Amino acid sequence: MSYDLIVFAPEAAPSKRDAFLDWYDEQTAWDDGQAYDNPAVAAAALQAFFAELAAEFPPIREDAEPSDDDTGTDYTIGSSLIYMTFLDWDKVDRAHEAVYSLAAKHGLGFFDVSSDLAEVWLPDKKGGLRIAHSD
Repeated sequence: MSYDLIVFAPEAAPSKRDAFLDWYDEQTAWDDGQAYDNPAVAAAALQAFFAELAAEFPPIREDAEPSDDDTGTDYTIGSSLIYMTFLDWDKVDRAHEAVYSLAAKHGLGFFDVSSDLAEVWLPDKKGGLRIAHSD
């Protein structure tokens, strides 16, 4: 079991929660044949976010053995979002805190995929994040 979070370019996603969830489902179908391991395909703010987060939560090594994977972070990178799967449950609280604060710093949206609440957070004009409202 993993702990999953995403950050996204707010201009690429709907600002209302219900419409966002539909957009999220479309984006995470991963059926366009693209390789999702290259940060260069992402928007500039996502690239900056990735560079900072990967310093603390490095990506899973390509040569990792399955038994090694439980301590890495799996990044799935698209042009308008980064999907992160944290496998080290001892670091989940720190991962949430880091992703949330870096999303705010870089003007990105935040979605806690693993949360039952399915709250979507959007950047606000004060440099923080606010909850998106339902349609």
